[in-house]
Amino acid sequence: MNSPPSSVAPETSGFSAQYRAWMIDAVEALRGEDDRARTQRDVLLAFSVRVAGAAILYLSQVVLARWMGSFEYGIYVFVWTWVLVLGGLSHGGLAMAMIRLLPEYKEKGELDLLRGLLCGGRIAAVVMATTVAGFGALALWLLGPRIANPYVWPAYLALVCLPMYTLTDVQDGIGRGQRWMAVALVPPYVLRPLLVLAAMFAAHEFGLPMDARTAAAAAVVATWGAAVVQIVLVRRARVVEIPNGAEAYDFPTWFRIARPLLVIGGCDIVLQNVDVIAVSRYMSPTDVGIYYAAAKTMSLVMFVHYAVGSAVANRFSTLHARGDQAGLQAFVRDAVNWTFWPSLAAAIVILALGKPLLWLFGPQFLAGYPVMFVLVLGFLARAAMGPSDFLLNMLGEQKACAQILAATVVLDIVLNFTLVPIFGLMGAASATAISLTFASVLNYIIARRRLNLDVGIWSNFGTAANAAEPATPPVTGD
Repeated sequence: MNSPPSSVAPETSGFSAQYRAWMIDAVEALRGEDDRARTQRDVLLAFSVRVAGAAILYLSQVVLARWMGSFEYGIYVFVWTWVLVLGGLSHGGLAMAMIRLLPEYKEKGELDLLRGLLCGGRIAAVVMATTVAGFGALALWLLGPRIANPYVWPAYLALVCLPMYTLTDVQDGIGRGQRWMAVALVPPYVLRPLLVLAAMFAAHEFGLPMDARTAAAAAVVATWGAAVVQIVLVRRARVVEIPNGAEAYDFPTWFRIARPLLVIGGCDIVLQNVDVIAVSRYMSPTDVGIYYAAAKTMSLVMFVHYAVGSAVANRFSTLHARGDQAGLQAFVRDAVNWTFWPSLAAAIVILALGKPLLWLFGPQFLAGYPVMFVLVLGFLARAAMGPSDFLLNMLGEQKACAQILAATVVLDIVLNFTLVPIFGLMGAASATAISLTFASVLNYIIARRRLNLDVGIWSNFGTAANAAEPATPPVTGD
């Protein structure tokens, strides 16, 4: 009897052929897996990667703070915060558009548009980020005499990170949109902090000064290295899952969809970082370092929200495209449970260990411990609504979500620049907690009124039906 034709191209051999065959077998196994089971696995994978990444990032930040001291560490935190802000804006919303459009194109069989978006979207993001970096360098050159000297060279080096940081952000969206969770998450959240740590260790061993300039240079090495590795991983995953063919480019549609998503993503980035910027405006670099250490320690709780949202966003889009409202409501209940209860448990553990964790940065960082009790209120308010922001974006309510976040950012900026001069670090924490709660309540209202979906954790209480339904898969599979 003749053997079936091999799916491996005749010219491939050796390790490449074995890798391709193994990946094809793995993909076929996943296609036969129950959708809910696969999503649970994706949630677990995303959460595991984020926890591992958080541990590595935390270790790297502790080492940096110990080596650099609170003053130089505060400078590094300030310039890296601007990389996060500019990098999250420079792609024009294409990172979130990937999550929205890729599963839609795949579900409808529009593979030419899918291939075009994978290629054209990344090129456009790099071009835009490079342009932003160029203007940033020009602004630094023009404003150099007005900027405190310790900030100038770290800021120039940070701008070098921008194109590859932005590309990594877009490829993160590609991975989540295609359910390539390891490809999406491992390079930015595991590999990049490992490379920062390795680069700083090498600099330390070679006797280089442990200051903000050296740390910014280490960030350049890490950002570019992680981006290159992720490019290779995306290419390999694409070869296995997406057949070769023509590419179609629909930039007007992509950017029309991306614009409100840019507002959403940009506002979310501002919400995550405006408190650090406000503290740096009114307080010393040492205070910036203390606040950053406390906020990032407490924000480990948010990794649950991100992990669940990363894993379920694709599924939200797919169920919506099928018109499966009952399956969508059941799946939303699952997602809310997966978000809130682990977040609550994580919050309790982190608060219990807060002082020892902050002490790792240095004795002076213990001053940030009270900040954690205020921030946790906002984080748990957000977790109580599950990944509602992902839900609104995937179900066509991105404009409403953008309006909510825009209003929240205005509130957050006003509160931070009002409360920080009066109450210092506690003012920044209070502003953040109030703003996160405000956004979460508005997300709940929009999901309830426009989508007829209850995203509150309390929707799972009270009836046996609600308790039983999450155990039943909302759909049977593709």
